[in-house]
Amino acid sequence: MAKKRILIVLSEYGYWGEELVGPLETFDRAGYEVTFATPTGKRPAALPPSMDPEYIDPPLGRSVTSTEMAEKVKVLDRSSRLDAPLDLSSWLPDRPYRSRSDFLRAWEGYHTRREQVRAQIAERYDALLIVGGSGPIVDLANNWRIHDLILAFHALDLPIAAECYGIAALAFAREQDDRVSILRNKHVTGHCIEYDYKDGTGFMGTDFVIGPPPYPLEYILRDATLPEGAFHGNFGKETSVIVDYPFITGRSTPDSYLTGQKLVEVLEHGLRQWGFTA
Repeated sequence: MAKKRILIVLSEYGYWGEELVGPLETFDRAGYEVTFATPTGKRPAALPPSMDPEYIDPPLGRSVTSTEMAEKVKVLDRSSRLDAPLDLSSWLPDRPYRSRSDFLRAWEGYHTRREQVRAQIAERYDALLIVGGSGPIVDLANNWRIHDLILAFHALDLPIAAECYGIAALAFAREQDDRVSILRNKHVTGHCIEYDYKDGTGFMGTDFVIGPPPYPLEYILRDATLPEGAFHGNFGKETSVIVDYPFITGRSTPDSYLTGQKLVEVLEHGLRQWGFTA
């Protein structure tokens, strides 16, 4: 049987270490092939707090990174494994402005290229994972190329996993004819409002530090999943992972390994729903 192949998308403005390490270790144990990708091909880097066991997460009032995990993140971050990720900007087309004088031809070309990429995805990959952290707020959530990548996996009926603030990209992935979220009527989890910072949201490669995240992910997910789906924050429970095929969503850092495990169960055992009562 051929190895399963996972495309892992990471922000260039910082990913949370365990949210990559957890699924990646799980995929490695399963013998999967992994390809890393970033929006412009820049090497991704782990957010410094995710490598610091002394960092106290403000909403939780405790460290969320063990000494062992901090070391794992540092080892991966220093390794060559994340070198030369796939450049999504050179693979997926940019959506043209309607003000272009040649818009009709540009729009036709855009759709033609999307179809070509979809065919390539069908040949190359079995599932998609979007890693979380604060970085996705900057270059994944409202990135049209990321949306088109997600839409391609969705059209092919392939599993799509996302963690933490990376889940925002799923809510915003919409075809331009109806502009309805692909999360409509689905059940998902995500970074609940109780877990959001009140101050100090930062990004790699910039000194731009803001207060809370610029949008509350929970509210976006609650709206995107209507009318028959739902957001499940599971605040007060140690873990929160929801499977509602094709989506596998993990709330935050403690859900990283479980997110990877459930994606493996989807691929190997045909899991279609888990973690919620409709």
